[in-house]
Amino acid sequence: MEPRFDLSGNGIAAAFAQRFANTALVIHRSPLPRSAQELVSLRVSQINGCGWCVDLHTKEAAAAGETAVRLSLVAAWRETTVFTDAERAALALAEEGTRLADAHDGVSDETWARVREHYGDDEVAALVCLVALVNAANRLAVIVHQRGGSYEAGMFAGAAG
Repeated sequence: MEPRFDLSGNGIAAAFAQRFANTALVIHRSPLPRSAQELVSLRVSQINGCGWCVDLHTKEAAAAGETAVRLSLVAAWRETTVFTDAERAALALAEEGTRLADAHDGVSDETWARVREHYGDDEVAALVCLVALVNAANRLAVIVHQRGGSYEAGMFAGAAG
């Protein structure tokens, strides 16, 4: 598949991308641990089949010190011993918040309670916003056929302004 559209070459898309990057920066600077941010972003992207975002979040997580073992096990996190209880709660929220059509109530009360056990108000706000933002990014990339493989860690570091 060839890319359908260059989002950076269009005025509306470029303006949107700038605001999107600024929104991402708010979450990046939040007290939500960076490891949780990347694990959640990776899991949401895996569920949505977004090769570009899986590539991006795998490489950013590795650059931030995440281990290859943990990265390779994100897709099967329930069947592993390598994630903390807090990370497991965040991953459950990420999955339930992404797979809204699979459950009429969206995020379960049980998952919400586990998230609240491990994260304060600002971290929860960042986590909820992150799940929404990554879902939006996945949809943008998939719609325009932005393919994974060419991302380099840090390449968007100066995108927010």
